Amino acid sequence: MPTSRPILLVEDDAAIATVIIAALEDEGFAIAHCTSIAARDKQLDQRSFGVMLTDVILEDGDGLESLSAVRERAPEMPVIVLSAQNTLDTAVRASESDAFEYFPKPFDLDELVQAVRQAAGLRAANAEEQGGPATGGESEKMPLVGRSPAMQGVYRMITRVLRNDLTVLVTGESGTGKELVAEAIHELGSRRTGPFVAVNTAAIPADLVESELFGHEKGAFTGAIAQAIGKFEQANGGTLFLDEIGDMPAEAQTRLLRALQSGRIRRVGGRQEIAVNVRIIAATNRDLTPMIAAGTFREDLFYRLNVVPIVLPPLRERREDIAALAQHFLILAAEDGLPRRVLSPDGIEQLEARSWRGNVRELRNVVYRLALMAREERIDAAAVIDIIGPEVSPALVPQGEGQGGFGGALSQWLAAESPPPGMVYHRALAAFEKPLIEYALGRTGGNQLRAAQLLGINRNTLRKRIGELGLEPDRFTNG
Repeated sequence: MPTSRPILLVEDDAAIATVIIAALEDEGFAIAHCTSIAARDKQLDQRSFGVMLTDVILEDGDGLESLSAVRERAPEMPVIVLSAQNTLDTAVRASESDAFEYFPKPFDLDELVQAVRQAAGLRAANAEEQGGPATGGESEKMPLVGRSPAMQGVYRMITRVLRNDLTVLVTGESGTGKELVAEAIHELGSRRTGPFVAVNTAAIPADLVESELFGHEKGAFTGAIAQAIGKFEQANGGTLFLDEIGDMPAEAQTRLLRALQSGRIRRVGGRQEIAVNVRIIAATNRDLTPMIAAGTFREDLFYRLNVVPIVLPPLRERREDIAALAQHFLILAAEDGLPRRVLSPDGIEQLEARSWRGNVRELRNVVYRLALMAREERIDAAAVIDIIGPEVSPALVPQGEGQGGFGGALSQWLAAESPPPGMVYHRALAAFEKPLIEYALGRTGGNQLRAAQLLGINRNTLRKRIGELGLEPDRFTNG
């Protein structure tokens, strides 16, 4: 039901304001609209509002920084924040300001209307809020970069778990940044003064996982020459990040479930139970559902871990973030002592065209390589191809009809050759590079400069590959 009190909309973008007003009036809400902080405060001094929607960047200041004035005038009024500054920093600032909800622009209008309905139906139970996350730019240290809609969803989920200790399960492909999410939750949340302990369960021998997590007593097993404190005790009062949880052995899963249920652990070989106060954030790049069906992952442990799921998108599903990520990594590379570089527009386009099977981690490594090996300060497309090769996203490779075309030929070649694991890319590239260069030389009558331009690679790279492949450019000349 619409509130009897009107909604205050503080938005200086006329087009956005018009759309919001129309949607809310269709729901039966009365709307008061202003475009500045000064006008907002004047409105609040004159009347009472049920909900306030506010943009962040307004014509006379920052809508978030000035919310203290709003709280003085209307401490119980829910505030919904709208922002085109779509970063984790903005999402966290909205959370710190006790915002009822945060919507990055562009937003889903139906979701916004639903949030206004929910906020309008609230009754303030307690105006005094418990202590929130740190302020003063901490979030700027978090290396989560991207303004794509997919990343906005991640930011919103992060802000929702900062003021509680709910267990979080982060899923996503390798290299998407699962540990960075865990670090952000810890560093921005209420446990930031405690330790952050990360353990990769896949990197520990199966027979040592329990000892690593829970510790052991002297003499508990061969080689246990002294007492050892496990990760749970090391993380007491803070956060324990369990990476690659899907690779945890069955017996260790059982003990982990018991620790999560009771809040107590027992060292291997020990008799005393030890109380621990630890927030658990787990992560995996595996689909746990079929593992549960196969009996290799405990279903009850999954439900204990999957209280708040956060799904990280692969880089190929947020290509609009590649430019910002690449520029960010160039800055980090310079801070690490590598030459300062900038990417040209066509250099960025070349990066955006790639498949990035290793996701953000692969992009970071590639950018560092470019910073190290580029001959010029400005990295263009030719330099990118020269340094890291011409690989492009499979989605951008023409497939042809049926089994014809490049895609069909490649599929047939792979089926016939069956390259061993780890060699598919290199074998396929080697097999198709020679006829590709021959095609370019044939099209250009053996002119290496024009052939390089046709292929989109550096002329020196082409000349080098011609020599390495044993090609004879003269046989492609006309006449």
